[in-house]
Amino acid sequence: MSLIELFLGKKFPFKFIYSDDYWMADLGKHVFPVRKYRMIYEKLLSMGAKKENFLEPSPVSDEDLLLVHAAKYLKKLKTGILSHSEIQTLEIPYSEDLAKFAWLYVGGTVLAAQQALKDGLCVHIGGGFHHAFPDHGEGFCVLNDVAVALEKLKHEGLIQKAMVVDCDLHQGNGTAAIFAQKDYVFTFSIHQMDIYPADKPSSSLDVGLWSGDGDDKYLAALKEHYPRLYRKFKPDLVFFVAGADPLEGDQLGGLTVTKAGLFKRDKIVIEWARRMKIPLAVVFAGGYSSDVRDSVAVHINTIKVAQKVMRRF
Repeated sequence: MSLIELFLGKKFPFKFIYSDDYWMADLGKHVFPVRKYRMIYEKLLSMGAKKENFLEPSPVSDEDLLLVHAAKYLKKLKTGILSHSEIQTLEIPYSEDLAKFAWLYVGGTVLAAQQALKDGLCVHIGGGFHHAFPDHGEGFCVLNDVAVALEKLKHEGLIQKAMVVDCDLHQGNGTAAIFAQKDYVFTFSIHQMDIYPADKPSSSLDVGLWSGDGDDKYLAALKEHYPRLYRKFKPDLVFFVAGADPLEGDQLGGLTVTKAGLFKRDKIVIEWARRMKIPLAVVFAGGYSSDVRDSVAVHINTIKVAQKVMRRF
């Protein structure tokens, strides 16, 4: 264990949301590495995290899901009557365990958002399934956890405005479509243009980059808008979709951002939110490195940034 890990492990100033049941969605040799959740959890334990640093989520209620998702779609997921084309669009094999996993990860992001309002920041070791639409799933995403959590908190009067800072490699098409006509949500997406999804519904602000753009263009584009957008919109809560897939060598993309570049990305998003005392719910989205340990390292770096920032602000 390195000195920095020993230092960071002395105290965790926020909670993690995690469940061993995230393993239930066994996708076999699929490119989506479900095992990364457990690897992140074990890495945090090696850094000094204790059981009490983790909160166990419960499956989200159908009532909460209906704030975003269509009843007909939820019934299809529960009964397993998705059509062949719907499963093809989802791009992962349907199973009863997959549906249970989806209900559980949405519950995890709901809990992370609730805890962020209490503590100022919370990290969900999961979530970020931003390609799910109200009536169907896409791109490995069954249910849109961020959208459901945001609408639930708004419905309960816990927040009036929220911002989604989506830094996954892929444009958050489901999230953009869900909130397109809702002025109490600002959706920001910085993503690679020349990859999935082909159809990119407009976010409140989209920043499109191209294969090979790398650290300098990526960070310059982000700095152009942050902290400006925090100051302008003044959200009550930020959902940070901290994807690991902009990383160089990712199997599904080509932005070629380095680990150091993603560390700086996280610092911009997290530090400015904390400076302005805006609660932040962090969710871990995509990451498809050939060696899953590279994706895990990016997610752990996000946690290290959050720890440093929370100690300062």
